[in-house]
Amino acid sequence: MNNSLRLIIDAVLVVAVAVLFYLHFSSKPAAPAAPAQTAAVVQPVADAKDDDDTTTTVATPAAPVADTEKVAYVESGKLLDGYKGMQDARRSFEAKARGWERQNQALVTGFQNAVQQYQKQAESLTPEQRAATEQKLQQQQQQAGIAQEKLQRQAQEEEAKMTQQVLERVNKQIEKYGKDNGYKLILIAAPSGTIAYGRKDIDITDAVLKHLNREYSAKK
Repeated sequence: MNNSLRLIIDAVLVVAVAVLFYLHFSSKPAAPAAPAQTAAVVQPVADAKDDDDTTTTVATPAAPVADTEKVAYVESGKLLDGYKGMQDARRSFEAKARGWERQNQALVTGFQNAVQQYQKQAESLTPEQRAATEQKLQQQQQQAGIAQEKLQRQAQEEEAKMTQQVLERVNKQIEKYGKDNGYKLILIAAPSGTIAYGRKDIDITDAVLKHLNREYSAKK
């Protein structure tokens, strides 16, 4: 048996179609609200008994100003793990991943069966038949490898698309929550160490998570 055939028989076709989630996102902090100013309105008032014109200044009440000094942070891992939108997205992706793994296993099994069949028949084949069969096995191996790379790319693209969609929705809702609640800045505490320390009284992860799940459930 020549070296090229040995390489074919010893080859292991394995592709990792894994469910990998990168639980990190950057949040665009809500822009601080511009402080409202008192507007002075000058209105002319005519006096029927006096030729002199008089004016009076009427102050318009100022609109309430948001507390723009409020700063808080959320823990990205806890937030995304508890977010129903991410949980549903993961389940959907895992279902697709199982389908890709079945396809991958079919490629592996098909190649292994072809090799085993050749091994059984090799001694009864002529040199020309063996050479032709080995060439077919090499082609099958190459085709299986190409198919596996395609599955892997598809898995990576689907994962990236899924994650991006979830994070865009999360970022949008965090921005809305920040504006609605008068926050100047909402930071992200990620496992990578974006925030080394933060007081627990400015950790609003639970409050933001409730907001996210409420919004997600309302739009399902």
